[in-house]
Amino acid sequence: MILRYWRGWTTPENANAYEEIVSTQVLPSIADRGIAGYHGAYLLRRPRAEDVEFATIMLFDSLDAVRAFAGEDYASAYVPPHARAVLSDFDTTSAHYEVISAPPTSGEAPQ
Repeated sequence: MILRYWRGWTTPENANAYEEIVSTQVLPSIADRGIAGYHGAYLLRRPRAEDVEFATIMLFDSLDAVRAFAGEDYASAYVPPHARAVLSDFDTTSAHYEVISAPPTSGEAPQ
């Protein structure tokens, strides 16, 4: 299993807009692509003193599945223009980790 990790930051005023875009448009559009080996994503939110940090964690079977999602330059961040418009900063690359250990699941993948 490969975990793809990415972060972006918004102003407090844009945080709800960004969350809405990712939750209702970006992540569903990725799921709709039917990428073999994609197991969903988590969207994380952390308010900080000066901004709001978001992170996405996507789960894939392999780096080949990540490439099917992101292309050969799979480390490049996937940030659609409408999401970029409300971000104040973001990682230009995503980090990829091999999952060594995970908690037991109920059999349901994250959405």
